[in-house]
Amino acid sequence: MPDREQSRLLVYRGGHVDHMRFTDLPSVIPEKSWMVFNNTRVIQARLNFRKPTGARIEVFCLEPVDPAEYQLSFESMQSCTWKCLVGNAKKWKSGEILLDTSINGEAITLKANLLKAMSDGFLVRFSWNSPGTAFSELIESAGSTPIPPYLNRRAEASDRQRYQTIYSRDPGSVAAPTAGLHFTDRMMERLGSQGVESREITLHVGAGTFVPVKHDNARQHAMHAETVLVSRHLLEYWLTRDEQPLAVGTTSTRSLETIYWLGVKLISGVPLDTEFNEFRQWENEGLPQEIPFRESLGALIHFCRENRLEQIRFSTSLMIVPGYRFRSIGGLITNFHMPGSTLLLLIAALIGEEWQMVYREALENSYRFLSYGDSSILLPNHRVSG
Repeated sequence: MPDREQSRLLVYRGGHVDHMRFTDLPSVIPEKSWMVFNNTRVIQARLNFRKPTGARIEVFCLEPVDPAEYQLSFESMQSCTWKCLVGNAKKWKSGEILLDTSINGEAITLKANLLKAMSDGFLVRFSWNSPGTAFSELIESAGSTPIPPYLNRRAEASDRQRYQTIYSRDPGSVAAPTAGLHFTDRMMERLGSQGVESREITLHVGAGTFVPVKHDNARQHAMHAETVLVSRHLLEYWLTRDEQPLAVGTTSTRSLETIYWLGVKLISGVPLDTEFNEFRQWENEGLPQEIPFRESLGALIHFCRENRLEQIRFSTSLMIVPGYRFRSIGGLITNFHMPGSTLLLLIAALIGEEWQMVYREALENSYRFLSYGDSSILLPNHRVSG
C-alpha cells in the first residue's frame, strides 16, 4: 500500500473488537500513554557471489562474529567475519568467491572465504580491495533487501525504502520490525501533539523470526537469540511513569520483558556483565516471580549508574507462550502473524483464548496478514465504556 497509514487497524479492547484505519490510531490510544519503538535498520543482507567457474552462490549475512559488535563490524575497513546462510552451498566447499560492485565510481571486489560449517549456518570471512571502504558501504551497494521468504519473489528497488520503518537508525536486522511499517512522519507528529511520548530500543531481528514451531509441545521449540541495546536514559524515564508503555511490535515486547528479568536477576544475586549478557530460553522460569516491576527496574538503573553504563547490551531468547504473565507493557501494536509461529504464541499469551476471536474477525473481514499486511492494537486491560 503506497500510503503506510492507510492500512486497516483492528482494535481489541478487553474482549471487544472494532475495525478502523491506522490513521485512527491516535483516537484509540488510552490517555497518558507512551510508546516504545524498535529503531533497528534492515541491512542489505543478501549478497550474490560468483565462483571462478561461473556458479552463483548467495550468501545471507545473519550476524557478526569478528568483530562481534554490529557497529564495529560495519565500520571494518579491510575484513570481517559473519555467520551466514549459504544458498547453493553444495557448490562451495572451499576457495574464494567474488562479488563486483562500484561505490562512487570506484570498482571494488568483495571476496568471501568459507571458514567452516556450523549447526545453523556457515562462518564466512569477507575481505575487499578498498581499504578506505567500510563493510556497511559494501553491503549497502552490493546487497539486496532480505524480504521475507513467504513473499515468493525477488527484492525490488522499492523494498529498500518500503521495508524500513521511518525511524530506523541502527543497522543490523535481516527482517523488519513490521509493526512499525505503518507509521509515517505525519502520524508521529499527531501522536506527539496529543502528548504521546515515544522512546526507542534496538533489537536486531534475526532470520529465526521466520522459523515455525514444528513441535506439538511449543516448549520443545528452540527459540532464536537476538541482540538488544537499551539506553539508561530510557530506564530512568520509565521509572518516572506510572503507566506501562505500548510496545510497537513483538520485538519491542520481548526486549521490554527481558529488561524486567535482568533486574530480577540482580535482585536475586545473579551478577550481570557490563559488556554483554545472554538471557536464555525459559531462564525466567527459574527466577523469583513476584518482584515488583519498579523494584526490578530500579536495580537495573543502579547497576548502570554504578558501572557508568550509558546503555545495557544483551541477547534475549525469551520465549513468551500462553501462561506467561506480562510485566512491562500496557498494550501491543502488531501485524497479523502466521499460524504456528512464536509471534502468534506471544499474542495468545497476551490476550488469552480471545486471540482466536481476534484472528477470526481478521479473516472474516479480509485483513492482510504478515509483513506488508494490516495492523492491530491489542489493549487487554482496557474496555469500551457503555
